[in-house]
Amino acid sequence: MTLTVEERAKVLVEALPYIKRFHGQVVVIKVGGNAIDSARDETLLDVVLLRYVGMQPILVHGGGPEISAMSERLGLKPAFKKGLRVTDEKTMEVVKMVLTGKVSPDLVAAIHRLGGQAVGMSGEDGPTIIAEPLDESLGFVGRVTQVNKEPITALLGRGYIPVIASIGMGYDGHAYNINADTVAAEIAVALNAAKVILLTDVAGVLGVDGQVVAVLSREDARQRIEAGEVTGGMIPKLEACLRALDVVPQAHIVDGRTPHALLLELFTEAGIGTMVTP
Repeated sequence: MTLTVEERAKVLVEALPYIKRFHGQVVVIKVGGNAIDSARDETLLDVVLLRYVGMQPILVHGGGPEISAMSERLGLKPAFKKGLRVTDEKTMEVVKMVLTGKVSPDLVAAIHRLGGQAVGMSGEDGPTIIAEPLDESLGFVGRVTQVNKEPITALLGRGYIPVIASIGMGYDGHAYNINADTVAAEIAVALNAAKVILLTDVAGVLGVDGQVVAVLSREDARQRIEAGEVTGGMIPKLEACLRALDVVPQAHIVDGRTPHALLLELFTEAGIGTMVTP
């Protein structure tokens, strides 16, 4: 589909109120894994555009599929409990190697190629993310106890896009593997973000009729979790949204496979995916 000059102008005018509203505001975006494999450059180009129109995007990433693939190549069998990766000492080494040695540099390089400026870091740098063990049976899987925002705000102040791997440092000095949705929510809370956007590989939260629920209240989201209407990986995403809403006005679960999903969600009236509100 080719837009006429008038239609392109209309699109820009529609975006203007949203650009004004979020100018100078922090937006935390969780990316990674299957969510953006098919539209990575479009997603990262959106992030670069957000920076150039005056917003302050922060990328948080995991890398589940890449970690599992590398673990199997090294002869380690991935194991999960309640959707979380059981992380022993050797698996933690793989997590650090993949997230800080491959996924983060790849995202940073792509942002540079698309005209932006980015710096990769993990929660150990600073340290930015302090963690404690979540459950002994999960090994080195962590729960965020504190976010030190100074390293992140220093990068934002110099015009960089922080690209943060979901690894935290424990009080014991050991690295901990943390769910990336959780990290995104905690960073959004610490920096008083205007929005947190979780990119996933489904269209959004689905209702019992199989259709995407466009807007969920905090209470409705809780009820859907308790009633078992949402399952699997959607549970930590909704829980992360609920945590973010303690401070953040809006949280979004968006299909990252859709080209330019971020622009559609942020700069159009209709939006896409599911928005969770207080």
